[in-house]
Amino acid sequence: DISGKAADGKGADAKGPGKGPGGPVPVEVVELRPAPVQESITAIGSLRSNESVVLRPEVSGRIATIGFRDGQPVRRGQLLVGLDATLNEAEVAQARAEFDLATSSLRRTEDLASKNFVSSSAQDQAASNVQVAEAKLRLVEARLAKMRIVAPFDGVVGLRNVSIGDYVKDGAELVNVEDIRTLKADFRLPERYFPQLKAGLLVELTADALPGSRYAGAIDAINPRVDASGRSLEVRARLDNSDGRLRPGMFARVKVLLGERPNALMVPEEAVVPLGDDFFVYTVADGKAKRVRVKLGVRREAQVELLEGVRAGEQVVTAGIRVQRDGQPVRVIG
Repeated sequence: DISGKAADGKGADAKGPGKGPGGPVPVEVVELRPAPVQESITAIGSLRSNESVVLRPEVSGRIATIGFRDGQPVRRGQLLVGLDATLNEAEVAQARAEFDLATSSLRRTEDLASKNFVSSSAQDQAASNVQVAEAKLRLVEARLAKMRIVAPFDGVVGLRNVSIGDYVKDGAELVNVEDIRTLKADFRLPERYFPQLKAGLLVELTADALPGSRYAGAIDAINPRVDASGRSLEVRARLDNSDGRLRPGMFARVKVLLGERPNALMVPEEAVVPLGDDFFVYTVADGKAKRVRVKLGVRREAQVELLEGVRAGEQVVTAGIRVQRDGQPVRVIG
């Protein structure tokens, strides 16, 4: 019955290339060709100032002057906070006068000693008085200098916590100073990368706060001690921030560029078939699919590197994957 054959779909017209039982499956393939690939490691880190300090007075006193505005760039040695130094200045003036007097007395004694009018012991006493007066002068000058809090390096001041007239005790926080022209990026990497890491390796940094912007830097130092709790290495990179867009404390994504390998075999990610803890691809040879276990390497822009299991020149199934078993007939299209 012709109508019966048409109804159950078993007529001759229902069969065609690739449609019958055991027919070849149409697939698309890519030929493996060596290509250069940049090997890198990614990590999460945070940004730090090149230099950072919170200024605190070493002595107690009342604030007499404030020489900056909040958030203002400052130069090294610039006066930031001055404490009332009236008493200290008087002490310095007194000590300087005593020093000058002792020096004059020493000159007269030396002149008289040259004429044998005074003994050598008197001359020694005069010289000793000069040394004592000089030491006292240096002491009071040092105390006077502590009444001036200056910028220890070029940078930007933060927000001050005091005002003119405030009485502050020694150790009280006055203001922070940050050198942000150069920034440090601190991050951690698994200990297995230790043999590949070295100072000078280039890094590429992005910040979530500045989407689309990339900053170049280099590894500056590697902590020689491995963190026993996480088996990780602490790494510090340094990068230029002359445009001032990056700020200390920002969340950063760091890519360490380990170097370029010239003969990597890359395939689209969809060509890889995961199975448990292993990964496979299907290669095509003599019209049949062959399942091959592979080891994966780096991933770049929807491509993944095959480290083991395949060779250059082989064809790997990438699309139209309906291959269900090793040795299944396939037909390459496209």
